[in-house]
Amino acid sequence: MAGILEYKCPCCGGAIEFNSAVQKMKCPYCDTEFEMDTLREFDDAQIQEEHQPDWKEVEPEREELSDDGNLVTYVCESCGGEIVADRTMASSRCPYCDNPVIAMKQLSGMMKPDLVIPFKLNKDQAKENLKKHLLGKILLPKAFRTENKIEEVKGVYVPFWLFDCEADADIRCRATRVSCWSSGDYEYTETSHYLVSRSGELAFDMVPADGSSKMADDLMESIEPYRYEDAVDFQTAYLAGYLADKYDVSSEECYERVNKRIEESTERALMNTIQGYATCVPESKDIRLKQGDIRYALLPVWVLHTKYKGQLYTFAMNGQTGKFVGDLPMDKGKATRIMGGVFVAVTAVTMALVTLLLG
Repeated sequence: MAGILEYKCPCCGGAIEFNSAVQKMKCPYCDTEFEMDTLREFDDAQIQEEHQPDWKEVEPEREELSDDGNLVTYVCESCGGEIVADRTMASSRCPYCDNPVIAMKQLSGMMKPDLVIPFKLNKDQAKENLKKHLLGKILLPKAFRTENKIEEVKGVYVPFWLFDCEADADIRCRATRVSCWSSGDYEYTETSHYLVSRSGELAFDMVPADGSSKMADDLMESIEPYRYEDAVDFQTAYLAGYLADKYDVSSEECYERVNKRIEESTERALMNTIQGYATCVPESKDIRLKQGDIRYALLPVWVLHTKYKGQLYTFAMNGQTGKFVGDLPMDKGKATRIMGGVFVAVTAVTMALVTLLLG
């Protein structure tokens, strides 16, 4: 069996977990609170113990529970129940007693994160933000607001790679300025053509790329940005009460995606310095990247699943800032009526103008 860690309240013996409201560990049974720093030595001791080999008795762990070897079995220290999870699971809850458990093996050595941004918002706030997300959506089916049922709300620490990078860039554009004037019965237009060049150096800090194949990249990018000034050195105690996975997408596998984001941001920054032209079209660009530090971090995400007419809809909320995203169904009948109304209005205005001009 693989080893797990559970935090117990020294006052009542109950399972304690991280409380986002007070930013401390808190016992839900006796309300005793614990500062995060008081648990740091305990975490370090657990990690050190996890690295100590037992030369007298070597027994393979029960990890290959499926044909693809993707499952691991853990034993809950509170109730003795077996917890079956995939090999990336780092933090979860016992399905029998609901106590939070942490898989230390997934968080030690090279797999130990450098940073973590603790949850700032709780489950109730995630549900409330879902309601706000539905406001003002005129094409949303009316029944969706009342008939959609929340199937699951889970707080997840998603593994991210944070890249530091420097970019040296040169860009050349074709630009135009247009002048118009009148003389007598004639209208004149003069178009002047210019070759515009820009060069610059930009520094990027903590460009994120999620390291989980379970999370859609576009969904994770949509809830950015995070405030990295709130990031702290990793402690396993922050994970208590939440779900967490170790990365299964390496930093090397993220290079292409991150480089593309940096190159696009660099080009956009240089283009924004070009002002006063009617048109400006890039002709050539040369962007050279120099990669710096790469850090491994766990970032907070609330994931919500709702069901409507048998279809599952997924939403995500930044667990630090509250930014909320997710796809919604569309009332096709309402959309058709709106488009029809717009067409009628445009036609009426056009006919009025024609009548005025001909009259």
